[in-house]
Amino acid sequence: MAKITAAEVNKLRQTTGAGMMDCKKALVEADGDFEKSIEILRKRGQKVAANRADRESSEGAVIAKVNEAGTRGVIVSLNCETDFVAKNDTFVKLATELAEIALSASSKEEFLAADFKGLSVQDKLTEQTGVIGEKIEIGDFRTLEAPFVGSYIHAGNKIAVLTGLSKNVEGAEDVAKNVAMQAAAMNPVALNEDGVDQTVIDKEIEIAKDTLRQEGKPEEMLDNIAKGKIKRFFKDNTLVNQDYIKDNKMSVAAYVKSLDSKLEVVAFERVALG
Repeated sequence: MAKITAAEVNKLRQTTGAGMMDCKKALVEADGDFEKSIEILRKRGQKVAANRADRESSEGAVIAKVNEAGTRGVIVSLNCETDFVAKNDTFVKLATELAEIALSASSKEEFLAADFKGLSVQDKLTEQTGVIGEKIEIGDFRTLEAPFVGSYIHAGNKIAVLTGLSKNVEGAEDVAKNVAMQAAAMNPVALNEDGVDQTVIDKEIEIAKDTLRQEGKPEEMLDNIAKGKIKRFFKDNTLVNQDYIKDNKMSVAAYVKSLDSKLEVVAFERVALG
């Protein structure tokens, strides 16, 4: 039996993130073979992943990243089972590293197949499932491209937002971040009226009409009153029409134009856990 040194155990720990005792056991089982010990830990992760496949992974960390050019952003949520794991610095670091890789991927499938220090992202997730002992998976993957993209991650890594602006001007970074903070706080259903699904509009109209009937309003007046309520719905629930949270005397669209009269919000993505 090969003698296992503390240096070898530490090297395996640094490579895989597994605990000291798990690394030592793997090295002993592999008779000191470093690559074989990695494979042993990976197979353990596969077994744990299979056993926990039906578990709910509703906790985690949501990370937003933007490329150096400021033209493309990505949001990745790395999900786990418990808040205890989600708050761990090592887990958040892994989520951040994965988001960096995701910046170059055009789809979730491409991202999961991408290289992560010699493993595919999917294999890394399986490995970490064995290390942590919880189901670890990518919950959400969103990308956004625009002339300028900004981001915001809410405290605790529970909400992340990307916002796209129509052009890159001086001050765009602050504006994009402030709009992203707005979306994080107010959770709009769409960018503007055109982005609201017709089924949502129809449902809101019916709710408004039922309320008006209960208030005793004449049937012939319901359509016009309901239209007014829908306008209010758009104002409260679409990003560019919402009152700007830092100055409710102006809308988000007006705030953006206060930097540049031709500047507009062209898109946003919001991912939240829970």
